[in-house]
Amino acid sequence: MSSAADAKRPTPAVVETAAIAGAARYQLLTSLVVPRPIGWISTRSGEGVPNLAPFSYFAAISATPMLVSVSIGARRGEPKDTLRNIRETGAFCANIVTERHLEAMVATSGEYPAAVDEFEVAGLALAEAAAVAAPCVADAPAVLECRLFKEVPLEGSRNALVLGEVVAVRLAQDLAFEPGTLRVTPGSLRPVGRLGGERYTLLGEVREIPRPGADDAPTKSA
Repeated sequence: MSSAADAKRPTPAVVETAAIAGAARYQLLTSLVVPRPIGWISTRSGEGVPNLAPFSYFAAISATPMLVSVSIGARRGEPKDTLRNIRETGAFCANIVTERHLEAMVATSGEYPAAVDEFEVAGLALAEAAAVAAPCVADAPAVLECRLFKEVPLEGSRNALVLGEVVAVRLAQDLAFEPGTLRVTPGSLRPVGRLGGERYTLLGEVREIPRPGADDAPTKSA
């Protein structure tokens, strides 16, 4: 039964996504699916040039095998350097973006020629991954070292979905873990999330709310 409050509530607007331009779809999607983790992806070209670029179409998708995904678009009809490098070498690192690297991360997001080393642009020290043939940000608190698991074409899209298998995780010594676990505490990581446009969010209030167990399920009355 509808309540008086329901009657006063404005009717939601419905946007048919097929009826709006690609730029508008991007604006709507990326301002609603927030905050998004940022995959700061480091690769090396077949010619040996390091590359570093951020992507917020990035997610953890499986623990066993440990997989992450990153959706990489095209630039002027050609694959971006990151995608081309992953195809050539089969490897990449996902550097976790934290508060102290926010400005440096943004500096690496420019549309630079393939010969430009974004580590140098942003003044970042480069280290070599331990388990894959890719560079990483030397002082990143956490780095997921990945080998190419699968590339998934997205029909009708300029993006390619790259699935990477995490074969090693590089962790800074100052990261803290919850006792008895490998769960990194958010206060020691200080992650950054992407919002719509050129906006980012930092770690604010963190609330811990236990999930209901089987014994918490409501019972039906007789």
